[in-house]
Amino acid sequence: MMRRALTFTKHHTPNSARVVARRVMCAARNAKLRLAVPVETRSEFENVFHCTTRKTASQWIKSLLSDPVVYRHSGLLPYDPRPYRWRYPQPLPRDRAVSTLFVSYKGFMNIPKPDRYRAVFILRDPRDIVVSGYFSYRSSHTAMGDVPQVRSVLREKSVKDGLLHVIDHLEGRGTFRTLRSWATAPNTDAIRLFRYEDLTGERQAEEVDQMMRHCGISIPPAELTALLSRYSFSKMRGGGEGAGSVSHYRKGAAGDWRNHFDDDIHEVFTATTGDLVELLGYPARDPSPAAARTPDS
Repeated sequence: MMRRALTFTKHHTPNSARVVARRVMCAARNAKLRLAVPVETRSEFENVFHCTTRKTASQWIKSLLSDPVVYRHSGLLPYDPRPYRWRYPQPLPRDRAVSTLFVSYKGFMNIPKPDRYRAVFILRDPRDIVVSGYFSYRSSHTAMGDVPQVRSVLREKSVKDGLLHVIDHLEGRGTFRTLRSWATAPNTDAIRLFRYEDLTGERQAEEVDQMMRHCGISIPPAELTALLSRYSFSKMRGGGEGAGSVSHYRKGAAGDWRNHFDDDIHEVFTATTGDLVELLGYPARDPSPAAARTPDS
């Protein structure tokens, strides 16, 4: 009886209606792509998979992969598993660019895949994930999933205590274990790891081009430049063209953790994550870290 009640509640909520609406929108968008956008070149791969953890520009990458220019140069329709209520580890539709999968390396390998596929995993300095997660949970993220509960806790805490709470929360969600699983995964031609900092840094065009080419998607330079301009972070933050569901972006600066971690926070973070920072190839703590700042500093 209790299970039936929970199921009824789950499927008769605004979120459920929103999911159905998103599914209809996705289907309509893909139908429009097929009709209006001619495929000039096709990717040699049957599926492309975008894997990551939260707070690593997942919505930005999804926006890139969903753009008509990517379909024109790959023939891969965008596929977001959530509106379709995809259930792990069911196979995913062929001829799709799947974005996003929040799974560990082992979890990804358990998903049935075609012989010809490519996957990317986007990683980020886990200290910046903590800071980004704090501000997202506390202020900017849409009130969905566990966000309202975490938000209510963070708004009762100081910034320092809030960051400590987010470290514990991310550990509970398996975020740090997921990063570790991909960092220690065997090297294969099909899977390549990319850094958030590289994809959003000074060599963005070159890095994004490498990511696309790994997926069998070759976009002419002028079209790639226009694509990145459409989804620039400044437009996403300001609600301009291409913002959509990613308008909650703050600043996403690499190394922002230095402005918020003090000795106590860093000690708890290290005790929780061990050698994860070094394993991912990020520099260790500065000799003289900045003191934690307030959210408005």
